Amino acid sequence: MNTKLRVGIHSTALEIPTEQWNALVKEEDIPFLEWEWFAALEGSKSICPETGWQPCHISLWDGANLAALAPLYIKNHSWGEFVFDYFWAEAAQMLRRSYYPKLVGVIPATPVVGYRFLTASEYDPLEMQSILLEIAEHLCRSQGIHGIHFLFAEPSWGETLPKMRFIPWKHHHYLWKNQGFKDFSQYLSIFTKYQRKNIRKERKEVADAGIQIRVVAAKDADQNLFQHMFRLYTRTNDKFAPYDARYVNEEFFLTLHETFRHRILFVQAYGSVDSPIALAFLVQKGTSLWGRYWGTYQEIKDLHFDVCYYTPIQYAIERGIRTIDAGAGSPHKVRRGFLAHPHYSYHWLMDPLMDQVFRMNIDKVNQMEEETIQEMNRSSPLKSGHPF
Repeated sequence: MNTKLRVGIHSTALEIPTEQWNALVKEEDIPFLEWEWFAALEGSKSICPETGWQPCHISLWDGANLAALAPLYIKNHSWGEFVFDYFWAEAAQMLRRSYYPKLVGVIPATPVVGYRFLTASEYDPLEMQSILLEIAEHLCRSQGIHGIHFLFAEPSWGETLPKMRFIPWKHHHYLWKNQGFKDFSQYLSIFTKYQRKNIRKERKEVADAGIQIRVVAAKDADQNLFQHMFRLYTRTNDKFAPYDARYVNEEFFLTLHETFRHRILFVQAYGSVDSPIALAFLVQKGTSLWGRYWGTYQEIKDLHFDVCYYTPIQYAIERGIRTIDAGAGSPHKVRRGFLAHPHYSYHWLMDPLMDQVFRMNIDKVNQMEEETIQEMNRSSPLKSGHPF
């Protein structure tokens, strides 16, 4: 190890100065790697030991300057990760082995591709990665941690992980790409005749119900809209995902209002009064959008599709935004113009038997996932011959 570097282990992102952390985030990195997102999650106690997430961020310092950083968490469960590894944990239990605790590199409760170690520009990223992984391994062996897992890894970074140790596991997320569309009508032209008619009908259903939809920059919105978003997020989780997805609390949203609203957009549906009927929460950086949260106070036919997909796509076309990442979730996104794209998590199971079990089965698991991706994209209502 470079002897002039000092190691830090941090129980919260709040221990690391904002400007030092963010100086390591590149322009092309996803916005969720920024200090403000981690600080909102941890400072609000949405992500903390009481919810099963023990922050264990490893830092490398050259004097007073932050040289590299690995955001990590010690966990005794897999909730809030959106990489569903429960069957590996069950296999370990059947073999009378331990799967937990585990050390996880991830942006908590944020299923967005782009996690990586952060390195200052004047240092060799591979050298810093090697040092950070060595420290992580020592931490695991000294504290009885059974594996290291990197989730939603940034593709080029994931490929640099030591291949003899880290095993890639394929997953998928949903992505919309702007092909230089002039307007929403031109976008509709890439669909089959039936689906063009269906999308127009879905949008008309919403308009006929007296619902108007607009995009609001969060920097122009007051705190009430963030409070509404928390209530709507909670309603959505009560209905669909009461266990795995409900992590962020009201304080998280209020913190983002103070520190992160320059990156946030709301898609707001409203009727005769200005108070929202439904909201979608998006994050923008450069020419990319990410959809994160959604909820509605009223069950209105097709409102979800317009608020979460059609209006953001129209907004993106009008402003030259290149991609919208809809994250994980239901394949109904494919019918709205998103396509399934592969990404990888990377795993090192430190028990030799569990490592062998993982390696013996992962090729089949990955092949099944590839077949799922291909089948979903074949079911897309894009015109025949349209490139995936």
